[in-house]
Order: sequence, then structure tokens, then C-alpha cells
Amino acid sequence: MLEQLAHIGRDPKTGGYVRDAWSAADLELREWFAGEAGRRGLALREDPNGNLWAWWGTPSPERPGVVTGSHLDSVRQGGAYDGPLGVVSAFAALDLLRERGVTPAVPVGVACFSDEEGARFGVPCVGSRLLTGVLPPERALALTDDDGDTLADVLKRAGREPGGLGRDDGTLAAVGTFVELHVEQGRGLVGEGRPVGVAGAIWPHGRWRFDFHGRADHAGTTRLADRDDPMLPLARMVLAAREAAERRGVVATVGKVRVSPGNANAIPGEVAAWLDARGADEEAVRALVAELSEGAQVREESWTPVVTFDPALRDRIARAAGGDTPAPILPTGAGHDAGILAAAGVPSAMLFVRNPTGVSHSPGEHAERADCEAGVVALADVLEELCR
Repeated sequence: MLEQLAHIGRDPKTGGYVRDAWSAADLELREWFAGEAGRRGLALREDPNGNLWAWWGTPSPERPGVVTGSHLDSVRQGGAYDGPLGVVSAFAALDLLRERGVTPAVPVGVACFSDEEGARFGVPCVGSRLLTGVLPPERALALTDDDGDTLADVLKRAGREPGGLGRDDGTLAAVGTFVELHVEQGRGLVGEGRPVGVAGAIWPHGRWRFDFHGRADHAGTTRLADRDDPMLPLARMVLAAREAAERRGVVATVGKVRVSPGNANAIPGEVAAWLDARGADEEAVRALVAELSEGAQVREESWTPVVTFDPALRDRIARAAGGDTPAPILPTGAGHDAGILAAAGVPSAMLFVRNPTGVSHSPGEHAERADCEAGVVALADVLEELCR
């Protein structure tokens, strides 16, 4: 299944993937998901927020199901495993349950969440945030991409009805438990010497937009003393972010900058930069952002507080996935749809598959086939345990 997806949205020059939400690549991936669901006789549904659900059995509020899955969109120039490994492993785990002759006592679902990465509109986990009511639909519809198109515009072009966005209690009531498998974004399992681990908690994290204003002018004829160049406060902010992150024990990244008007021979008039900050201590993350905000217009675009997965469910899954020895429990600085659902009160957990280099959000992302297969077996064992 990973090979079937390998060509979709791939940049032939870099080997990385560009799978923006609601792009042609994303729509092709959705068709692939529908095809895999159909081949297995699963009932397919797309909820009003664009999330896909494939059900083995019929869930209801009185009989909610066990759901697994992840997402298929990517960061720009991302890797082959972040997202797709969780969806592919979900289908493979269902296949394995059927080979074992398992008859689940509750429905089993495979989910594919929409726009998890936020690469196009700047807000991560749009599908699950809308589903749970964390992201107001009016704000979501007004989000714009780099071309100035709103999410509302994009949804209409994709044949969707934007007016239906928002918290969906009916869909949420169908999910009794959610388990997301994901490639590890880090090297914790390498140190543990284990192919599969379990998430204990997700660090608090957020994105902020910084706007710096100056005066556009000629690069050759304007004296240095006469310039009002917004690139200078941006440069100071980037360096200060690194220094403050080291001092406060968190991580901070400026990975996206937009310069206007963007001429090589002109002093820019405006600069926008996006700061991603994360850490184990929420107060330290917030303090870092406040420290950097002087002299700039700052707008918080997303924030996710710390998510601690339910200890009883976490330990139960660690035992089910670990064989003779419970799987190791690891924290993570990466956000996931499982974290959004957990924060909304849905019992949720995560499995990680070993990443030998720790590299992620990059074409260099990798997982060994044997470890991926171990992940499928572990996920099937977990689903069998939860479906009794």
C-alpha cells in the first residue's frame, strides 16, 4: 500500500512530498482511501469537516467503535511515512484481524483526518479541531493560503459544502476509543532498542505569526542610515528565539518567512514570519513568545496545551503491543489528531514505529520494513484487545 502511494504528490527533484489539503494530490489520496475501504467491504463516510471514516460494523452512540488511522496530507517536501504509515497500518491491521478469525464485539473504524499538517492554511489538525469544536467554523472558512484563496473557496472547488463545518457530536459519539499509529519523530525507540513504543504525552505547542513593518525603498540608492528595513528586527527575533529556547529548555523554529514585495534589488516594506514553539513546560513556551514579541505585531494562529494520554488506556496498550515486555512509553513534541481527540475527552492513545535516524518532515524520513510490520502486528494486537 505504501508503494501505491509513493508517486502521489512526489517532487521528482527532491523526493519529498507536497500533499496540501484539498489539492489534486490530496483528492487522489482520498480516492485511494475510498478504494481500499471498498475492497474490504467497509462502509465509507465523509463527515461535514472532510474527515473520512471506513467502518467494519455500524457504530452508534450506544455501541461506539474502536477507531484507528491517521492522515494522508503532508508538510511541503515531507517524507513518505508521516501520516500514511498510520492509515496503511490501520488497513493492514484489519486484514490481520480477519486472517486471525477475530469477530469484534464492537465496530472497528479506520479514520483519515483532513489537513492534519496545516501546510496550506497555517493551522494544524483542521479536520479534528473542527470535529471537536476547538476551531470555530467561521475562523476556519476565512483561513487563506499563499494564493489568497480561503478554505471556503477551496472547499467549493473540491465539491464540498462549506456551510456544514463545525463540531459534529454524532461523529464523535461513534468513536469509543481512538488509537493512532505513527512513525516516531525522534530517536527514542533507537535508544530503547525496540521497534514499537507508546506515547505518554504530547508537549504543549503553538504557532505565532510575527509581522514587521518598514519602508520599501531602493537597494542601491538608499543610505544605510536612511533605511527602515524590517528584515533587521526579523533577524534579531530569529537569533533571540534560539537563545531564549536554549535558556528556557524548549524548542523554537522560524521555518516560514514571507517578504513583501520580494524584490532582490529592493528593501522590503513588510515581513511576516511564523514561529513554532514547543516544550515540556507550557509556561516556558508562553514566556519565550512573550519575550520575542516586543517591536512586532504578533498573532497566535494555533495553540495546543499539554496532552497526557489516559494512563490506564496507555498502560493497557503498552502491554498489548509489547509482547512479553510492555512497550516503552515515550513523550513527544509532535502534534497529532490523537492529541486533539484526547483533549476533547475521547479515550485515545498512540503507537510509534521506530525511526532509525529520527529525521521527519523531510524526504529523509524512514522506517525499516520489519519495524513497520511489527507496528501492524502490535496495532492488530491492540485492536483485538480493545474489541473484546
